[in-house]
Amino acid sequence: MSKPAPLLQGTLDLIVLEMLRAEPTNGYDLTLRIQAVSSDVLQVNAGSLYPALYRLEERGLIRATWRETDTGRRAKFYSVTAEGRKQLADQRKAWERFSGAVAAILKRA
Repeated sequence: MSKPAPLLQGTLDLIVLEMLRAEPTNGYDLTLRIQAVSSDVLQVNAGSLYPALYRLEERGLIRATWRETDTGRRAKFYSVTAEGRKQLADQRKAWERFSGAVAAILKRA
């Protein structure tokens, strides 16, 4: 089994916004979804995730509401705001441009 890949600086906000765009969720389930969707390549620990969630909430890009989980526990569920969807679209364009440029460089070799 290979080790999880480290996140590139600046990608966590993009990943969180994209994952929350699909469906509101709590922090714990968000870490599991990131891990599952990335086939265990990306693993985000609570020490990185929760500061990112608080930062995105403070910037008005996501909102949090208290709800009950499937197991009956109360947790904050996060969802993307209209401003967050706009920010996500901008970040996606920038990421696609950046990753396309890196791919072009790597293909040269």
